[in-house]
Amino acid sequence: MLLTAVGGGLVGALLTGAVGYSMAPKLVREAIISKPEMLIDAQQALREQQYAPVLAANRAALETPFASSWKGASKPEVTLAYFYDYACGYCRRSNPDIERLLKEDKGLRVVYHEFPILGPDSVAAARASLAASKAGRFAQFHDALYDAGQPSTEAIALAANATSITPEQAKDPAIETEIEKNYRIAGQLGATGTPLFVVGNRVINSAVGYEGLKEAIAAARAKG
Repeated sequence: MLLTAVGGGLVGALLTGAVGYSMAPKLVREAIISKPEMLIDAQQALREQQYAPVLAANRAALETPFASSWKGASKPEVTLAYFYDYACGYCRRSNPDIERLLKEDKGLRVVYHEFPILGPDSVAAARASLAASKAGRFAQFHDALYDAGQPSTEAIALAANATSITPEQAKDPAIETEIEKNYRIAGQLGATGTPLFVVGNRVINSAVGYEGLKEAIAAARAKG
């Protein structure tokens, strides 16, 4: 629906600019047919304009990890902020794409933001993950939990044991503060679910796959 609206606005703008020329509607139609990507570009530009104030206000929070909740470059050229839920199937599908990008792109850092929205197991997994992060073992816990499967009580305990995290550590008030902050920022970014990616000026609220993320990272790098 958004694409249709953007397309309609773009066509209207072109028609207005061409007023007085009887061939304008035909020219506009031909231009869109020959270059349909112009509508996609217009949609992306509109989204970037829409979220620019929110991104500017939250850039530091987006790109600064909680404790050790990050992977990749210690001095990044590009930072990909990633809001995710361990119980989200689309996030699970995105995980190999992210790992591939980290392996290939030595200038990339991924900052992981816990965004548990799929029930009690999601929240328990997020808290344990943040406890591991405070202990400097986020990456180990993250990988162990994905290896263990869906975040059931048993899987979370298995990953916690593998990284020496206790239930008491997951009760740290700083963990609840971090989760609440992530809810707030994701809400400001119009999140409708997970995964939610932010890179440069782009907000991507879907699992766009390896190629989609790679293109967004390249665009952010090009803009500096």
